[in-house]
Amino acid sequence: MKKRRFLRQLQYEIFLLPAILSFTMFTTYPLIKTLIYSFTDFDGIRENTHFVGLRNYASVFHDEVMMQALFNTLFYTFFTVILINVISVFLAVALDRQTRIKTFERAVFFFPSVVSALLLGYIWTYILSPLKTGALNALLAKFGARPVGWTAGGWLAKFSVIAVSVWANTGWHTMVNIAYLQAISPFYYEAASIDGASKFQQFRYITIPMLAPALTVNTLLLLTNGLKVYDLPYAITKGGPGYTNYTVTQIIIQRGVSERQYGVSTALAAIFIQLVMLISIVQFTTMRKREVHE
Repeated sequence: MKKRRFLRQLQYEIFLLPAILSFTMFTTYPLIKTLIYSFTDFDGIRENTHFVGLRNYASVFHDEVMMQALFNTLFYTFFTVILINVISVFLAVALDRQTRIKTFERAVFFFPSVVSALLLGYIWTYILSPLKTGALNALLAKFGARPVGWTAGGWLAKFSVIAVSVWANTGWHTMVNIAYLQAISPFYYEAASIDGASKFQQFRYITIPMLAPALTVNTLLLLTNGLKVYDLPYAITKGGPGYTNYTVTQIIIQRGVSERQYGVSTALAAIFIQLVMLISIVQFTTMRKREVHE
């Protein structure tokens, strides 16, 4: 009997074998090799390497460009998480109405999420061009305004990238919120209306608590995607002006591939992986507790 149960269980485990092997080959093994290289002077080419201890990790914290890239990444992530979550909630409530063109309305907001971020970045490079020929500056010129250096100034370039990211990603997260909204029973709202609750009170005490699981999912996805972002800021600003829009992913690639400082770049990658894990665990645990209390 035990042998038969074991063989039956083994049949199911065999189907997991390809996934386990793939995860080991393409995720676990590279992570281990990255950790090993972070303690060496490996330059990405020669096979003979030497153990250098924590020298690469010390170099990370003394490298102003890397620290700037870390700040830029956290700055970008912080604002995109807040803005997209807030806008997507209100947009989901607005699009959850029963209208004849609700499918078209949702498709319009969802469409930017389908297009490649790199392609969107190159399109917005033309729109936000600081020259007079830029689409947005040309529009402003018709109203007598002077050209604005959307991507030429440090802080303005940062917020320009954040604005494009919010525009591109809000639609997708709105759809997640709509899916959870449709699962809320209308009896809650009917009971609240009978008790004299206003629309705002219904939104505050029914909609928001019921959307807590959606906010957890959206925040986790926005955090992980924001911390590893590369394509959109690079396509719009190439990391400039100067290093004001460099991200951690971009500096890892530049140090490791272009400058052949593989040990330093892997040390930064190792630090960043741990930072992402820590932030994700804290965020997920905190919001899950909030769901229980709600």
